[in-house]
Amino acid sequence: MAKTLDQALQQVRNALKVADFDDPGQEARLLVGGLLGLAASEILSRGDRVLTEPEIERIEAALARRLAREPIFRILGRRAFRGLDLALSPGTLEPRPDTETLVEAVLPSVQARLSANGSCRILDLGTGTGAILLALLSEAPGAVGVGVDLSADALSTARRNAEAHGLSARTTMLESDWFAEISGQFDVIVSNPPYIPSKVIDGLEPEVRNHDPLAALDGGADGLDAYRIIAGQSRRFLGEAGLVGLEIGYDQKDSVSHLFEAEGFRLMAALRDLAGHDRVLLFTPA
Repeated sequence: MAKTLDQALQQVRNALKVADFDDPGQEARLLVGGLLGLAASEILSRGDRVLTEPEIERIEAALARRLAREPIFRILGRRAFRGLDLALSPGTLEPRPDTETLVEAVLPSVQARLSANGSCRILDLGTGTGAILLALLSEAPGAVGVGVDLSADALSTARRNAEAHGLSARTTMLESDWFAEISGQFDVIVSNPPYIPSKVIDGLEPEVRNHDPLAALDGGADGLDAYRIIAGQSRRFLGEAGLVGLEIGYDQKDSVSHLFEAEGFRLMAALRDLAGHDRVLLFTPA
């Protein structure tokens, strides 16, 4: 039976509404528009377009996955971050808008280093899709970076994303357990490490618990395992007047600050995310 774009949107919206999703209209537009490669304006202006049978089948299959609480951008296989269209894979954390706060916080230091010295070397620990590193490199021409991850799947995805945005020549993706395979000095070290306490994982929303890789979520008993490693080892790899920029959990500002202060760093800045929660800390050697 023939179906128009408007009818397909209505079907998806109704199904999500019955399932008590928060914003079924917005989700329907994101899902259907993403599947069909339509901009928001096209969804509004081309509602009478008759869909092909394969398009209808794709929409129905995607709807079933969303009703099973698979995130929309996982279904689409891509998500935008700081204007970059990034591929996702099972081994990558889905980049969220709050993480853009880290890019915004670190970017001025990267640009200042480029202006002063003509170069800036960035290390991204736990790079995943490459989101943080690639966003910084795309907005700071001349900077170079190394992205580190333990997941071969994540590194493969990060390399594809670097290539897709013309950044491969300035990017190295390296399999490493944090600093284990790292050498040399960096001007900026950044990370969005796992920071959720192990006991909290089972209570997360199913979109996160069942679809983001556990290694990118579980920060150990108190959520601070990765921060202890980064605080304890960063000084060896940080150049003069270097910067460490970190994403943190909403209640971790004091605990992470104490870890870094104990290792000879001082807190230079603390920034909040879109919801007003503590989200990013910047440290420099004391």
